[in-house]
Amino acid sequence: MSEEALSKIDELTRRLAREGISRSRVELPEQDFWVFGYGSLMWNPGFPHLDVKVARLYGYRRRFCVFSHRYRGTPECPGLVLGLDRGGSCWGLAYQVPRSEGEEVLAYLYDREMTTGVYFPRWLDLQVKGRRSPLTALGFVVDQSHKQYAGHLSEEEVTRLILQGKGQRGPCAEYLRNTVRHLDALGLHDRALHRLLKSVEPR
Repeated sequence: MSEEALSKIDELTRRLAREGISRSRVELPEQDFWVFGYGSLMWNPGFPHLDVKVARLYGYRRRFCVFSHRYRGTPECPGLVLGLDRGGSCWGLAYQVPRSEGEEVLAYLYDREMTTGVYFPRWLDLQVKGRRSPLTALGFVVDQSHKQYAGHLSEEEVTRLILQGKGQRGPCAEYLRNTVRHLDALGLHDRALHRLLKSVEPR
């Protein structure tokens, strides 16, 4: 099963390479590892894990900066999804993945996050309360040069796309509400997302 999972990742990266997008398969450590979730992974990780910790990532912020043509929109009527963009910091959840499930979890994440190559898979250093040393976790950082990067949009344009977007996993506005609700439940108030939600909800 592990070889089959890695083969799927390699097939994906080869397809992206043919499209002119260079992505590699990250090398997994020999022990359990962590995955950082900042959007839908917080309420729907979809993979086995042993532990969950609230964690903060410095150097990147959570933004609606990725055009969605699959999960929360279509090519004809795109929505937006969250990405880790440069600057600031971001609270989220770190999931401990058992090494025995490592390749299968990695293949699942590549299928979920890397289909179009809009993200770079990266090992990121997280800060966790009560822990002196950083916690290294796998995360997916947006590629600002990718055609799906939407970090240049105005707040009005972001609102419009969130209102119109609907894809395989439902409306984009629902995605925004779920993210805000789960962050609030963790005691993590994201002012930018709350402001955006206020511009979406009255409609």
